[in-house]
Amino acid sequence: MRSNGMMSRTMRGCAIGLVGLLASVTGMAAEPGWPEPVEDNPVLGLLLVDQLEYRNGDGPDTLNWDAQGWVGTDYNRLWLRTEGKDRRSGTSGGKWEAQALYSRLVAPFWDFQAGLRYDRLYGSGQDRDRGFAVIGFEGLAPYWFEVTPALFVSQDGDVSARFSATYDLLFTQRLILQPRFEVNAAAQRVEEFDVGRGINDVGLGLRLRYEIKREFAPYIGVSWTRKLGDTADMARSEGGETSDFAVVAGLRFWF
Repeated sequence: MRSNGMMSRTMRGCAIGLVGLLASVTGMAAEPGWPEPVEDNPVLGLLLVDQLEYRNGDGPDTLNWDAQGWVGTDYNRLWLRTEGKDRRSGTSGGKWEAQALYSRLVAPFWDFQAGLRYDRLYGSGQDRDRGFAVIGFEGLAPYWFEVTPALFVSQDGDVSARFSATYDLLFTQRLILQPRFEVNAAAQRVEEFDVGRGINDVGLGLRLRYEIKREFAPYIGVSWTRKLGDTADMARSEGGETSDFAVVAGLRFWF
């Protein structure tokens, strides 16, 4: 009996000590000025130049780029994108676009995006530009295809859409083949920007890169684009080409 009483008192003492320790720890965590135990939602950023390449093809040679960057948390981000081409042979000119988007994680590997897009065409004639509202998604489809469907409404109410998909096929940890597919379509004919109604064009690319470092990779490849339907008819009427096959060489880097 005496032994049981001592054990009971010992257990009560341990319990009281444990409660006091928990109260002390809780009190310290609640003190103002103490940092959060775990920072699980930091603000991060990335800049990826996916394509910076020279294209030698059936038409004029061009310098092309496709870059994007973001800053934010796992759930909310600001995305900036730009792509375009500048003619390096024949008559001068080219086109480029830029997008600023708010991105929200809505499902694992999927972001909803909305924002603005600005296009500009320049050359020997009068420069032209226009703005768009943008809504779309970016994410990983089954089998790890990275897809980006987007819908655009211009300042004049013209509606267009774009769908692109890429896939990284690893031969080794450094040698990677990337197929790319893109299609553009429009609901209205906009002759000022050489856009017809319906499916405007399709593009296919195949680029083989070698990652000297994960952040730096030269590549070579091929690119093919084909104008279709009303857009192709407009190109023919102006004496232009409806398809272009090019050999490309460039750099991919990020930081």
